Amino acid sequence: MRKPFVQLAAMTMVAAMTFTNYSIDAFASSNKVTSVLPQAGITYALGSNQVSLSNLQETVETEKAEAEAASSTSKSEATIEAVNSSDTVTNVTPLASTVTDSILSDIQNATGAIVPSSEESTEPENPEDELFKTLVIAQVHDYVNVRDLPSEEDGEIIGKLYDKSVGTYISEENGWYKIQSGSVEGYVKAEYCVTGDDAVELAKQVGTRIATVTTTTLKVRGGASLDAEVLGLVPIEDQLVVEEELEGWVKVSIEEGDGYVSMDYVTLSTEFVKAESKAEEEARLAKERAAREAANKAAKSNSSKSGSSSGSKSYNSAGSYTTATSSIGSAVAQFAQQFVGNPYVYGGTSLTNGADCSGFVMSVYSNFGVSLPHSSGADRSVGAAVDGLANAQPGDIVCYSGHVAIYIGNGQIVHASTAKTGIKISNADYRKILAVRRIF
Repeated sequence: MRKPFVQLAAMTMVAAMTFTNYSIDAFASSNKVTSVLPQAGITYALGSNQVSLSNLQETVETEKAEAEAASSTSKSEATIEAVNSSDTVTNVTPLASTVTDSILSDIQNATGAIVPSSEESTEPENPEDELFKTLVIAQVHDYVNVRDLPSEEDGEIIGKLYDKSVGTYISEENGWYKIQSGSVEGYVKAEYCVTGDDAVELAKQVGTRIATVTTTTLKVRGGASLDAEVLGLVPIEDQLVVEEELEGWVKVSIEEGDGYVSMDYVTLSTEFVKAESKAEEEARLAKERAAREAANKAAKSNSSKSGSSSGSKSYNSAGSYTTATSSIGSAVAQFAQQFVGNPYVYGGTSLTNGADCSGFVMSVYSNFGVSLPHSSGADRSVGAAVDGLANAQPGDIVCYSGHVAIYIGNGQIVHASTAKTGIKISNADYRKILAVRRIF
């Protein structure tokens, strides 16, 4: 027994010396050797003269383990051949989910690589915040010019970035941000805008999260459950402001109050106002002028003076409110107010027998020869934009989340409110206003 033991010890020493010599030669032969990390476990590739431990073990394994040693040798040789196929060996990082924390520690100690553990997420904590950091948001009284060059002297004005409008950051140069917004790509002065971390919270304020209805009639419920009571109904393509997003549900604002709708029946989006090019601005203004002239002509040609009646109550015609001294918008407001007290009917368009909010606005304007959509969401795009309630005039259309009304002056509106209240007069600022639009 002593003689085999001595032979085994001698062979082990020779193997160790051989391994050491090969290791030194390998490091000396190349300055580009790095670690190759397999999917599981750690093996170090030492260059073209690599000797694996499995080769050394062959000299001390018994004949009974030859098959196992040969298999191990074959795998090691395959690893060596793969490594030797390139002079430069790069880091191959295993998937964090396939290795333990202790192995991850070994990998980091051996290679310097930073490998997240299986408990860590490679995704940012809030992807939306990361996106908002790339925005450039205007903070001005009216608008900031977008120029083709980062210079007020040499740069030609190619568009406008209105207050609270948003562009995407491209680069920064001498106090100017290069942005892409809508169809406009150019430079805005950095002092009139914010970006990066400062843009995150502002983006949440200036952006409007919208749920667009995709089913014929959407039920808005008092809770995030199919068993909750129905607060109100919303037609297809109407747009609701999202107050909160839950799992499978979104909290939205409607005339009857805040409620919940299933995500299965809406599409979500965030609306930002974008820059407008000079050509787009000119085309928009020309279109608005033409539409206003056509509306004025239609209203003046509506010479019907006969009144209408519902039961014992008589109503004046639209033409009776149109005079040479008053604006057509004022005539619209006066005409609409005579229907206060009449019922609200979902989907209705009758000023006397019942209408919903957009049906009421549509029917009022139809008496002045103007055709409007039967949709509160679509009403946000008709006519010309008015800069806030402070600049509203009688006859303007005031748009809310899932609701629309007619401004009558003195901070008030007339609207088909709910099935409980019918057509009534309210303060215009009783809810958040999304848009004010002018037809005349």
